[in-house]
Amino acid sequence: MAVPFDQRADLIWFDGKLVPTSDSKVSVLTHGLHYASCVFEGERAYGGVVFEGTQHSERLKRSADILDFEIPYSVAEIDAAKQLVLDTNKQKDAYVRAIAWRGSEQLGVSAQQNNIHLAVATWERPSYFAPAQRLKGLRLDLAQYRRPDPATIPAKAKAAGLYMICTISKHQAERKGYADAMMLDWRGLVAECTGANIFFIQDGRIDTPVPDCFLDGITRQTVIELARRRGIEVVERRISPDELERFSECFITGTAAEVTPVAEIANWRFKPGGIIKQLMEDYTAEVQPKAAAA
Repeated sequence: MAVPFDQRADLIWFDGKLVPTSDSKVSVLTHGLHYASCVFEGERAYGGVVFEGTQHSERLKRSADILDFEIPYSVAEIDAAKQLVLDTNKQKDAYVRAIAWRGSEQLGVSAQQNNIHLAVATWERPSYFAPAQRLKGLRLDLAQYRRPDPATIPAKAKAAGLYMICTISKHQAERKGYADAMMLDWRGLVAECTGANIFFIQDGRIDTPVPDCFLDGITRQTVIELARRRGIEVVERRISPDELERFSECFITGTAAEVTPVAEIANWRFKPGGIIKQLMEDYTAEVQPKAAAA
């Protein structure tokens, strides 16, 4: 059995200090737990260097601002904290989690005087999906829940509360034998997966949903740029589920998923091809040299 995360024998950066993971405790009366006033980033380190770490730190600060609190550390300080934890834990290829939340000074809807906390943890992490499963293409369910109207939620924040329906949807999919689930938006259009952006290919062109009610992922942005460098047309547009039968290929992107082919979504079938393979190789080349040169 894997060691529980709160019992790992490594260190976490917690409010400016390195502490053993087992000592990094917060109160059960923390506002972030009761009212979801919590934002986070999921990042990857390659060769001991966080890929696009500053972009992630900037987004963490923006997410907190959207949730009406200010992280008491600069982007540079957050970047330095992530590097310190990686170096101290002697981890090269690792997952990096930075998280900020409101404390326990007040427990009610209003908590303007609560202290803001920040922690950074790292751990060695293999591929998000099993290698054999990843290469032949994932099987995705169609999620029950939809991404909400951005007029009803802070859609541009990477906020903990927004992932509740993602966890439910992924659990439901896994119970049915799928690896993940594709979510529609409140209009019934294709949105994303539970923790990754989605792309479709037909006749050499890549189509992907407009990120108007979900995060424009940093990996998503990287892959779009890589495709365009290759001269591949990428179109961001609204995609109806009725169109899925027209696409020949599908893949998802994310910090954990990287670039992963999809073989089926509910009743729709796809066959991973050359463009996806090329983008997988290009993404690997994009993240690795930066670490090696640092």
